[in-house]
Amino acid sequence: MSLVSARVHARNTWYLQTNAVIAAWLAVLGVVVLAHQGIRVANWLMVHLLLLGAVSTAIIIWSQHFADTLVRRPALDGRRSLIVRLVGHTLGAILVMIGMILNLFVVVLVGGVLVGAVAVLHAVLLGGELRRAKPTRFGSLVRYYVVAAVSLFGGVGLGIWMANPGTGGDLHARLYVAHIALNVLGWVGLTAVGTLLLLWPTVLRTRLGDGTDAAARTALPLLTAGVTVVAGASLAGVPLGVGAGSVLYLLGLVPVTREAVRQARHAPPTTFAGWSLAASMAWLAFSVAALGVVVATAATPADAVARLGWLVIPLLAGFSAQLLLGALSYLVPMVSGGGPQAGRAAALELNRAPLFRLLVTNGGIVLYLLPVPSLVKVVLSLLVFGVLLSFLVLLVRAVAAGGRIRSRAGSAPVAGLTAVPAGAVGPRRTRSGMAAAAVGALVLAVTAGIALDPVTAGVGTASLTTQGANASIASGEVTEATVTMLDMRFSPSILTVPSGNRLELTVTNGDTAVHDLTLANGLTSGRVAPEETVIVDAGIMAAGSEGWCSIAGHRQMGMVLQIVVTGSAATDAAADHAGSGATDSEASAADDLGAQSPPSPGFVARDAALLPASAETHHDYTFRVGDTEIEVAPAVTQTLWPFNGTAPGPTLRGKVGDTFTITLVNEASIGHSLDFHAGALAPDGPMRTIDPGETLEYSFTATRSGVWLYHCSTMPMSLHIANGMFGAVVIDPAGLDPVDREYLLVQSEFYLGPQGGVAGSDKIAAAAPDLVVFNGYANQYQDQPLRAKVGERIRFWVIDAGPNLASSFHIVGGQFDTVYVEGEYLLRDGGSTGTGGSQTLALAPAQGGFVELSFSEAGTYPFVTHAMTDAERGAAGQIMVVP
Repeated sequence: MSLVSARVHARNTWYLQTNAVIAAWLAVLGVVVLAHQGIRVANWLMVHLLLLGAVSTAIIIWSQHFADTLVRRPALDGRRSLIVRLVGHTLGAILVMIGMILNLFVVVLVGGVLVGAVAVLHAVLLGGELRRAKPTRFGSLVRYYVVAAVSLFGGVGLGIWMANPGTGGDLHARLYVAHIALNVLGWVGLTAVGTLLLLWPTVLRTRLGDGTDAAARTALPLLTAGVTVVAGASLAGVPLGVGAGSVLYLLGLVPVTREAVRQARHAPPTTFAGWSLAASMAWLAFSVAALGVVVATAATPADAVARLGWLVIPLLAGFSAQLLLGALSYLVPMVSGGGPQAGRAAALELNRAPLFRLLVTNGGIVLYLLPVPSLVKVVLSLLVFGVLLSFLVLLVRAVAAGGRIRSRAGSAPVAGLTAVPAGAVGPRRTRSGMAAAAVGALVLAVTAGIALDPVTAGVGTASLTTQGANASIASGEVTEATVTMLDMRFSPSILTVPSGNRLELTVTNGDTAVHDLTLANGLTSGRVAPEETVIVDAGIMAAGSEGWCSIAGHRQMGMVLQIVVTGSAATDAAADHAGSGATDSEASAADDLGAQSPPSPGFVARDAALLPASAETHHDYTFRVGDTEIEVAPAVTQTLWPFNGTAPGPTLRGKVGDTFTITLVNEASIGHSLDFHAGALAPDGPMRTIDPGETLEYSFTATRSGVWLYHCSTMPMSLHIANGMFGAVVIDPAGLDPVDREYLLVQSEFYLGPQGGVAGSDKIAAAAPDLVVFNGYANQYQDQPLRAKVGERIRFWVIDAGPNLASSFHIVGGQFDTVYVEGEYLLRDGGSTGTGGSQTLALAPAQGGFVELSFSEAGTYPFVTHAMTDAERGAAGQIMVVP
C-alpha cells in the first residue's frame, strides 16, 4: 500500500469510527424508546439522547470537517483536539443524563460544565482556525459554527440552572423557552444553515451560485439576532419579544431558502439525503413560527410551556432527526473510502426506499399534530420512530457493502453498481409503489390506534336515530343545529325540532377536556377531543328526548341537552320519560354492606405507620393512574382511579425547603390531573388535565410546614376525589419533638355506585356518603388494631380528604396534650398551664394536623371521628396498648 493510500485508508477509518459514536447514541435512544415506561424522566432523556447525544456529536465531527475544508487548513493539533472534544462532550453528556435519571444535581452540574467547556473549546479552535487562514470564498461560513458553539455554551448554562432543585415556577418556564432557543435554534439551527449553504448544492450535484455568498452574509446576523432576542425576551418575561425574535429568525432563513429553491429548480433532489434535508429545514421554519406564536399569545410562562408540548415532535423528528439522517446519508458514503464503486455501494444502501421513508416520516408527523385520539398518536409515533431508526440498519449495510468492494480492490467491477448512479430512485413504477406503501402504512397505523380505543375515536357507535321513531311521519325536512361543548355545558342547551324532521347536529368540543353526546336511548357520538368537531345524525324526531355527556360526573355538572319536538302529541310524555333516568339508578354496592361483615380472607390493613423524613432534599415520585377495582369494605368493591393503585395514594414526607418532582402517568380511561396543596405555584401548567396515555411533570418547593392534601383537580373534582384520587404530604415543622411512634390517618368518604363501578354522582352532590373511612377501607383497624406501648409518646397525623364532610378525630379513653392544626400549635405539652388538654382534632375538608398523647394503662382504645354517624359508617378503629 502506498503512503497516499495508507493516509486515505486511515482517514476513512477515522470517520467511520467517529461516526460510530453517533450510531451508538441512536441505538441507546432506540432502547430507551422501547423501555421508557420504567425510566425516570424518560421524555427528557429521549430528547437529550437525540440532541445532546447524536446530533451534537455529529455537529462536533462534521463542523470541524467542513471548517478544515472551507479554510483549506487543518485545526491546531489536528485530530488530537477533536478527540479531546468528542471524549469530553460524550462524558459530559453521559454524566448529565445519569444525574437526571438518579436525581443527583451535583452529577448534572459536573456533566454540564464539561459539555459547556467543550463548547467553548470548539468555538475557540474554530475561530482561531478562521483567523489564521487565508481568505477563501466560503471561509466565512465557519462563523456559523463559532456562533453556534457559543449558543450551546449559553444553552447548557440554562440547562444546569433548570436542573437545580430550587428552580421552579415561572422562572423554570422562562428558562425552558430560552434553553430551546439557544440549543435548538442556535447550536443545531445555525450549524444546519451554515452547512447546508455548501452541502445542499453538493447533494443536488449542481454548481454553487453567486447568490450563495450574499445569502450567507445576510442570514447570519439575522439568525443570530433572532436567537438572542428569543432567549433574552424569554428570560426577561417578555412574550411579545419572543415573537419578535422568531420573526427575525425566519427573516434570516429567507435568503438561504431562496437560494436553495433556485438550486433545486436546476437540479431537483432525487435521493433520500436531498429530500430529508429539505424536509428538515421546512420543519425548522414551521417550528420557529409556532414557537413565536405560542409564547407570544400565552397567558403566563407556565401556560406557554404547557402549550409547547406538541412542538417537540416537529423539532425532534421533523427537523433534528431528518437533518442528521439526511446529512449522514450523503456524507458517510463520501468518506467511506474504497473508490467510486465502494462509495456508490454504500450510497445505494442508505438510499433504500427513500420516498417511503420520507412520506411515512413527514406524513406521520402531520397526522400526529392533528386532533386524533391519543392512542393513534402513540402508534404513529412508534411508526415514525421505527422508520427513522431503520437508518441504523441501512448504515450497517452501507459500511458492509463498501467493505466488500474494498476487499475486492483490483478485481472487476461488481455487476450492477456502475450502471446505477448514486442518485437514482428507480423507475416511476417503483416510486408509485413506495408512495402507495407509505400511505398504506400510515392508514394502518391510524386504524390500529382507533381499534385500540374505538370509543375515543367515535367508531363503532351507532347513528343517533331515535329508536322507535315512526318513519311514516317523516316530513322530508332537515333541521340543522350547532352545539358547542364548553365550560361543562352544551350551548345551546335546548333544541327545538319540528316533529318528523331529521335532526343533524354539528357538535364542537370547545373545552379542554374530552366530552361526548349520549341520547336517552343509549346511542352515543363517541368521545370528542378538544377542538374536534363531529357531525351527528340524530335521525327523524318523533318525540322529545334528552342528551348528556356520559363521562363520569360531567352530566351532574350540567352537561345536559334537551331536545324538544313540536307538533307531537307524545312530546311531553316522551320528554318526561327521557328525563326520568337517574345516573345512580343501578343497584348500589351499598346494598351489600354488612355492619358486622369481616374483611375478605387475606385482607391486610393499610400500614398507618409514618416513616421519618429522609435526609434528602429532593424527592422524586412517579404516580401512575389507572382504573382499578379495589375492595373498600367487606364484600364491596369499586373501580377507583387511585394513584399507584392505592387510595389514599403514596404519602410524601419532607422538610421546609425540600423540593418534590412528581411525574404523573395517565394509564386510565379518562383525563386526570394533580394539585399539591404543599406547593405554591400557578396552576395553569402543572395542574392541567392530561389525557390517557400522556404524562405530566409537577415540581414544587415546600415553603411551609403542615400536613397537606394532594388530589386530582379535574372536574368534577368531587367525583375524582371521592373515587380515590387523594393523598397526603407531610412537611415537618421546625423543632418537631421526638416521639416513639407516628401514625397517619386520612379520612375520606365513599359514595358507592354499583358493585365494581365508580362513585355515584348524585350521592356526591347530595353529600350522602355510604361509607366514611380512615385510610381507604371501612373499619379496617377494628380487626387489625394499631399498636402502642404504655408510656410511649404517640403522634397521630390526621388529614380530611373529604370531599364533603368534616372530621373530628377522637380517641376514646385518651387525652391530647399537644394539638397542631394547619401549621400552628393550638396546644403544646399541656399549654401555658402544663395541664391543658384536648379531646378532638377538628378538621374541615382539606385541613390537617396532628395530636400527641401517651397511654398510662394497657388496654384497647377505640378511635373515631366524633361525628358519630360517620363513625358508624366506617370511620372507626382501635389502638391496642400493651405493657
